[in-house]
Amino acid sequence: MRQYLNWKTYLILIALAIVSATLIYTAGLTQRLATEEKRNVQQFAEAIHFLATANNNQDLSFAQSFIISNTNIPILRARTGDTILDFKNIDTVGVKDVPALLKVKLEEYKSEHPGIVVNYGAGMEYIYYGDSFLLHQLRLFPYVQLTIVLLFLVVVVIALSSAHRSIQNQVWVGLSKETAHQLGTPLSALTGWLEILRQHECNEEAVFEMEKDLNRLNLVADRFGKVGSEPELKEENLIPHLQQMVDYMQKRAPRKVLISLQAKEEDIPVAISGPLFDWVIENLIRNALDSMEGSGRIDIHVQNTVSQVIVDVSDTGKGIPRHLISKVFTPGFSTKKRGWGLGLSLSRRIIRQYHHGSLSVLHSEVGKGTTFRIILRH
Repeated sequence: MRQYLNWKTYLILIALAIVSATLIYTAGLTQRLATEEKRNVQQFAEAIHFLATANNNQDLSFAQSFIISNTNIPILRARTGDTILDFKNIDTVGVKDVPALLKVKLEEYKSEHPGIVVNYGAGMEYIYYGDSFLLHQLRLFPYVQLTIVLLFLVVVVIALSSAHRSIQNQVWVGLSKETAHQLGTPLSALTGWLEILRQHECNEEAVFEMEKDLNRLNLVADRFGKVGSEPELKEENLIPHLQQMVDYMQKRAPRKVLISLQAKEEDIPVAISGPLFDWVIENLIRNALDSMEGSGRIDIHVQNTVSQVIVDVSDTGKGIPRHLISKVFTPGFSTKKRGWGLGLSLSRRIIRQYHHGSLSVLHSEVGKGTTFRIILRH
């Protein structure tokens, strides 16, 4: 359960608690105001009854003042058969067909509250009423507040997420630049020592292999140096880059692991930064190798369409549990005992930010393998 709880979850729960408390409190206020308005309408009906049945000797001023004082509750007086006798607090300004409006209001008030009967002895009439403007606004208030809270919550989550990503980006860039800087000094020294070995005619095969590894280290340093700065994209044939990484990683993979490239076309031009794109493919292949137990297959499928190039890297490894798929690109997340958990995160950054494409988990099944998909735009 703990894996689903984070600061966003707690923020949402707090917001829901605030809204729930407001809804409960407002519901109580609304009920009390509705009860008060019902009592006022009943007293209004009693005042109407008193005026209709009073004799000439009784003081009518109190009843009349009570009727006049009602300025907020809309009221309709009607006889049996829905013949409207009078109305109060219903806005008819600018209405051309007032009787039609009153008929609509009558049906509306009937559905909201039962009519109050005023019996004169010789006849009867009914008092129908609706909610006052204040009560109507009070009923709407919780929904308005809920909308405001949700909008505020969305803004806060977006702002915090952006700040979090900004901090991550700064850490990545700083770490990459520092790594490239730290590698520079020993690489320069190694290059010098290699030249000395050549002059002394040492084992040529060993010198050749050392030169390859040194070039590889220079490439790694160059990759780290490019992180954080906008790389120059050049239109290149994608197939040689993929084949080069397949050949390179095949030599370093266990003997029972086969890495293959499958593409229907031999020339697929696309704008890429060669060193950074190769790094992404290397990361995906290494990730696939780590998921295997020394045997299996890694297949790279390339599809070229009118608008995009799709590269699928599939393996027959142990797969990713469903609840972890959304976390594999999170910086620092790793299921391995070694490593910093930055490979997949950095790979997605390279594809998204620098190549304006996408990198995602297309499919994964525990015990059967995983497929990562890269999409590059033409």
